[in-house]
Amino acid sequence: MNKYIEPLEEYSGENKAIFLAGGISNCPDWQAEIVELLKPNSLTILNPRRHNFPIHDPDASLKQIEWEHKHLRLAHTILFWFPQESICPIALYELGAWSMTDKPIFIGMHPNYPRRQDVEIQTKLVRPEIKIVYSLEELAKQILRT
Repeated sequence: MNKYIEPLEEYSGENKAIFLAGGISNCPDWQAEIVELLKPNSLTILNPRRHNFPIHDPDASLKQIEWEHKHLRLAHTILFWFPQESICPIALYELGAWSMTDKPIFIGMHPNYPRRQDVEIQTKLVRPEIKIVYSLEELAKQILRT
């Protein structure tokens, strides 16, 4: 059974962890769907989308970003999902940064994601071994096969 962690809970490193990178604002809760698709397995799932974000706390964004920064580094694998509803500029930034490392990453996007061609071309140039998929089901299958 997998373990589920969201901010600001800390990951202790007891199992292999996968970080769910991708849109949070202005897009559906795709993270809930991928969590279900990844059951059962032994991964620890690091989900930056928290159920109760304290919007009125002036320090909340800083704490959130620091948590994500730390847990992206602690994760063994990063899953990226790009929905059609948002360009996801932070996820694009993170994808660019992590594409330049040898950390295992998986990339999926909705077929109508607005920057689809850019992600495909950049990924092919930098990490040609990565097979981009176009549904959460395909993305989960890739992860479960590894």
